[in-house]
Amino acid sequence: MSVLDTLQRRAAAQPAHIVLSEGFDPRIVEAAVRAVNVGLGQITLVGDTATITGQLSAIGAAPSESLHIADPATSPLTADVATTFFELRKHKGVTPETAQQQARDPMVFAAMLVRLGHADGTVGGAVATTSDTVRAALQVIGKAKDAALVSSFFLMVLPEGHASGRDAMIFSDSGLVIDPNSEELAAIAAQSAGSFAALLGTDPKVAMLSFSTQGSARHAAVTKVADAAKLLRENHPDIASDGELQFDAAFDPGVGASKAKGSDVAGQANVMIFPNLDAGNIGYKIAQRVGGCAATGPILQGLAKPANDLSRGCTADDVVHMIAVTALQAAALKERT
Repeated sequence: MSVLDTLQRRAAAQPAHIVLSEGFDPRIVEAAVRAVNVGLGQITLVGDTATITGQLSAIGAAPSESLHIADPATSPLTADVATTFFELRKHKGVTPETAQQQARDPMVFAAMLVRLGHADGTVGGAVATTSDTVRAALQVIGKAKDAALVSSFFLMVLPEGHASGRDAMIFSDSGLVIDPNSEELAAIAAQSAGSFAALLGTDPKVAMLSFSTQGSARHAAVTKVADAAKLLRENHPDIASDGELQFDAAFDPGVGASKAKGSDVAGQANVMIFPNLDAGNIGYKIAQRVGGCAATGPILQGLAKPANDLSRGCTADDVVHMIAVTALQAAALKERT
C-alpha cells in the first residue's frame, strides 16, 4: 500500500468534517464525492447552490447526509459569520457593512465555519492564490496559542522502491516563511516533527540543513542554522535532531557516517528543515521534477485549527489527499486538547 493510500486509510479511521471553499470548481466537486465515498467524513462544498447541484448531477451525485452545500448568499449561518468577522477585525478598521460583504466570500465563510466549530478544517486554493488562502486562514482561524508562528511544509512521497529505503519525507518551510531567524527555524522544525508523526505515524528524525556539516564552513548563514539546531535540542530533547547538516549528509547513510560521525540522524533524516524559503521552495521542486517525488502541499502548521492550501494546478486526486491530511491534522489536534 502506498504512503498516500495509507494516509487516506488512517484518515478514514478518524473521520472529520472538512469544508471546501471552492465548491464551484469541478475538481473540488469530484474530490468531495470521492472523499465521502471512501469514508473520510463529512464534506461541505461552499458556493452557489444551483451551480454545485448541477455539477454534482453531472457526475451522478447529489447532496446527502455526508455531502453538504453551504451557500453564503442564503445560509442561516452567514449572519453569525458577519458578526464574528466584525468582532475579529474591527480593530483593523472593518465596519459592519464590510463584514457583511466579507461573510459572503467563500474563503472567509469556510474558514469561519471552522472557527465557529461547525467543521474541523478547511481546504482551498485550487482557484485562489496562496496569499488569499493563507490570509483567510490567518485572519479568521488564527495562530494557535502555543505556536511561535504559522509555517508550512510539503509531504514528499518518494518513488516506490526508492534506493534510500524511505517512502516519505517532510520538506519545510517550502511555502510560507521567507527568511526565518534561529528561533523561528527551531520552531518550524518542532512543528514539522509533530506534523510528520501525526501524518505518518512514525518517529521523525529532523535535519537542520545548511551548506555546511558540523562546522565544515563558517558564515553567518551557517551560524543561524547551528543556533537553531541547538535551540531545538534544548527545547525539544525528545525529538531526534541534528544540524547543521548538508543534504547529502542528512539523506545518505554513507555520506552521513563520513561527514557526521556518531550522529543518530545523519543519513536517516526524514524531516528536512531548510534555512530559508529560497532553498526550501527550490529543493522541493527539484525533488518533484527531477527526483520523481509526489509533492502534497503546502500544508499549513501552527494554526488554531487546520486550514490548507492547494496548488492551482491540482487534480481531484490531490484534493482528496489534502482532505485526508486535513482530517489527520484535526484528529491530532483533538488528541492534544
